[in-house]
Amino acid sequence: MSTLEMIVEELKTLPPPKLEEAAVLIHRLRETSRADRLAVLRRSASILSEADGAELERIVEETCERIDPREW
Repeated sequence: MSTLEMIVEELKTLPPPKLEEAAVLIHRLRETSRADRLAVLRRSASILSEADGAELERIVEETCERIDPREW
């Protein structure tokens, strides 16, 4: 049984007031995770200079695989 399945089974045994508490906690955990991701994005945004960004874009364009729509 997976962790998720075990949690769901345990949630099924909770009385309604405790289930509400669990729902609030889960929502808070999800919001914290989202806030953490946004903070990382904010810290890393604009970390490259314009020249470095252009160089990175050039390298990606030259070295990354191209998709040919006719092959789909």
